[in-house]
Amino acid sequence: MSGWLAERLASQGYAGRAALVVQDADTAETLHTEGADETFPAASIIKLWLLVRGLRAAQVGQTGLGERLSMQAEDRVPGSGVLHDLGAGLALSWLDLLTLMVTVSDNTATNLVIGRLGLPDLQAWLAEEWPQTRLVGRLQLPPDQQSEAQRRGERNSTTAAQAADLLGRLYRSELLDAAHTALALGILGRQQYRDVLARHLPRDASGEALYQSLSKSGELRGVHHDAGLLLLPRPLSVALLSVGGSDPREHPDNRDVDLLAATIWPLLATLGQVSGGHSY
Repeated sequence: MSGWLAERLASQGYAGRAALVVQDADTAETLHTEGADETFPAASIIKLWLLVRGLRAAQVGQTGLGERLSMQAEDRVPGSGVLHDLGAGLALSWLDLLTLMVTVSDNTATNLVIGRLGLPDLQAWLAEEWPQTRLVGRLQLPPDQQSEAQRRGERNSTTAAQAADLLGRLYRSELLDAAHTALALGILGRQQYRDVLARHLPRDASGEALYQSLSKSGELRGVHHDAGLLLLPRPLSVALLSVGGSDPREHPDNRDVDLLAATIWPLLATLGQVSGGHSY
């Protein structure tokens, strides 16, 4: 690992590797790139692609936003989210599932989305549009339900370049019509995990953020990703992917998360033309 970010992280004792891509969200101009095409486990940022494809399905009439899917006991899987704690038989709308998949990173909702859209169709779409992004199967399944690829040890994967590209194209309404783009951005703006990209956004005297962050995080042991749109004076599409962190805690005070957030913010503030406010 080498480059601006690598040098700063290494100087502060960071044990892993990281990739960072920053684009002007309006023009698609690349403003900073480091490790852009390195492959990382996707963790939960794979849900960005599922959100876009899920809303595209609604846009073209393959599904309806109000279509309801019933969650059965066998659908519930562990990990992030809330549905695994709720009763079987709950009927959720398509929009509910997409919202839960992103805002609280719900794995059960994600698997229902994958099942409705069809894994082979999703894989074919990714191979055509984002060939460095792979979805090998549903999340958190027991071994007897995993795909062959998962049993071989393969994982969902992506790159910082592909995540930044997806977000920029979404922002510019290149992937969805205006109404469904607005839905996607609204859902991303309500994501509840804001430990990296949004951590140091400047705030007013009352503590309110001066700028919006529309993002999706992803976390596994030693893996900390955050990809999103920062609606700064110059709007940015940002993807930060990292692996090999030494703090195993899933906790807001994770040392690797703190370091990543603090290290990239001065660059993002400069590229986004930010001035004023209090950064906490």
